[in-house]
Formats: sequence, C-alpha cells, structure tokens
Amino acid sequence: MSQPSPLLDLPPYPADGYKRLADRIGALLRTKNDVLLVQAEAIVALEAVATSIASPAISALNIVTSPYGALFGDWLRRGDARVADVTARPAKPIGVDQFAAALDAAPDVNLVSLVHAESASGILNPLPEIARLAKARGAVLVVDAVASFGGHQLDVDRLGVDIAVIGPQKALSGSSGLSAVAVGAKAWQLIEQTRAPVQSTLSLVDLKRNWLDAGLGMLPGMPSALEFFALEAALDRVEAEGLDAIVRRHRLAGAATRDAMRALGLSTWVADASASDLVTALTLPEGVETAELLRRANLADADLTAGVGPGAESLLRLNHTGRRAQRQPVLANVAALAEALRAIGIDTDLDAATTAIAAHYDAT
Repeated sequence: MSQPSPLLDLPPYPADGYKRLADRIGALLRTKNDVLLVQAEAIVALEAVATSIASPAISALNIVTSPYGALFGDWLRRGDARVADVTARPAKPIGVDQFAAALDAAPDVNLVSLVHAESASGILNPLPEIARLAKARGAVLVVDAVASFGGHQLDVDRLGVDIAVIGPQKALSGSSGLSAVAVGAKAWQLIEQTRAPVQSTLSLVDLKRNWLDAGLGMLPGMPSALEFFALEAALDRVEAEGLDAIVRRHRLAGAATRDAMRALGLSTWVADASASDLVTALTLPEGVETAELLRRANLADADLTAGVGPGAESLLRLNHTGRRAQRQPVLANVAALAEALRAIGIDTDLDAATTAIAAHYDAT
C-alpha cells in the first residue's frame, strides 16, 4: 500500500502562529507598522490596498513603469479616487525630475503609489528619492515591493513607507499562495475616512477588525495550513541566511550578469544604477528576434524569457531571482544565451563572459 502524501491531512496551522509570522515579516521589513496576512497571491493584496483606500477624497500620483502600476491606478479610479498617472518611458524607470514636476503640478495630492522593482523589464525605481519627495508633501506612500523585497534594500520605517505589499515568491524563494501588507497609522487614518469595503476579500478593514483588533489569533475564514507552513519554512531560511546576505547575493548576481552581458558585446536595457538585481534585461542585436533566440536556447539549467508589458516585449530577461541568485545559475544563463547567439550566427566570447562573472565571485 502506498504511503499517504505528507502534504495531505496536515494539522491546522496553530492559531498563535499567525501573529508570530506577522511579527517576523515586520522585523524583516524593518517596520513597527501593522502587518496583515492576506490569504492569496500578492496581486490580490495590491487590489485590496487600492480598493480599501480609494475614495473621492483621494488625490493620487500613481507612478506607472509596468502593467502593474497601471492596474493599481485603475483600481483607485474604480473607487472614484482622482488619479494622475506619472508614466515613464516604456519599460524604463521613472525619472526623479519627472515625478517632482508632477508633484509640483498637483498641489492637493495625498497619495503616491509606485512599484519598487520591476521584474517585467528589469528596472529599479528610485524609491528613496520618491519617498523623500512624497513625505515632504505629507502624502501617504504606497509601495509594491513584491519583487524587490529580499532583492533590494527596503527599510519601511526609515523611508516612511505607509503601505508596503510583499510576497514571498520572488527573492525569498517561497510560495506564491500568501502575501502580506504592512499598514501604518497614517494609512489607517486615510482608509477609515474612505468608503472602504467590508465583508469582502478585498477589505483591509475586515482584517483589522476581525484579526488585529480581535487579538491576533485565528485568521478569519479557512486558512490553508499548507501555505502557512510553507511561509514559515521560507522565513526560517531567510532568517538563517540573513536578509542582508540575501540582498548582497542578489546584488552580486545582478552585477556579475550585467558585466557578462557587456563581455558578450550586448547592451543592458538600463544603466546599472537603475537595474533590478532580480533579472537582467537586455536589448538584442539588430535583426535578432527574442522569440527566435529563445527557441534556440538550451533552457535546461537556464532561465531566459521575454520581457513583459509595453516597451519590454523585445527585451530578453535573464532570471537570477531567489535561489537563482548564485554563481552556477548565473553561469548557466550566460552560457545558454551565448550558445543561442552562436546558433543564429552571432559570434560571442563566452570565455570573456565567464571571466567577468568570476571576477565578481572570486573577489568575494
């Protein structure tokens, strides 16, 4: 007789464990704000934030550097918020000057929202500068840190982030079935003045009333024990390695990959200071189609994909997120790309690229 799967008939997640998980996430985010656990993938948490905070009293500057930023603006508008999208050039990071000019033109703005890092196009938005300008105006700052958390530095309280949305499935190498939202006092005050929904999956007010204010015991509904045990395991790994070490590991993988691309004679999509350390995006030589290159690539150990969203469709992305932020996956990505380029008749110097990677990893 076959043995039952260990993933079946799990014991319920302990009621006192949810608060511990929230506290551990808060410590990693470096915040004393309330941390809510959302029993869904992070896109649901982001929609819940927009739905809970939107009202005619909201005048928002919503930074758009990918489809995710555009979605957030649409959700705010659905709740009758007044929204001005500050849209970057396609698939590029927002410019600080562009944001500052938009802020000057919106004297009544009380909400600023942006995505920190974009895996869709491999860019990093200038969060510290945006945060400084938003806080000087007194605006509530909402940050989608789903991709960036663990791959880039994120000190919520030091930056003055009022709402941060995270998911463990990117740099933390966890499951995608849960997410978390850190909400500060100023954001709660704004939410409580809106027409925030109640008795809804998209209600932060419900989570506050039925969990935070009710003693932080059992979460409402029927929590998936499997997902919460998976989150606990992910946090165990993160704490064992250290969040700063994970950020450094991603920084090293990003820098090594970008230098390897230059050694191959390729152009990275953005300057290093504006590049995400989760994926490296690059432009291909003229006449080379991303789809054709991917058909030629041996992806057995590599993770190469096309960019996502307007302006990014022709980009090629090399993934070095989470457990892939290590030397061997970085080498595998670069080797697969070099071999695919050779297969379509473009000469590349894989030895030079390998040497560029070694220069980073051997130095550490």
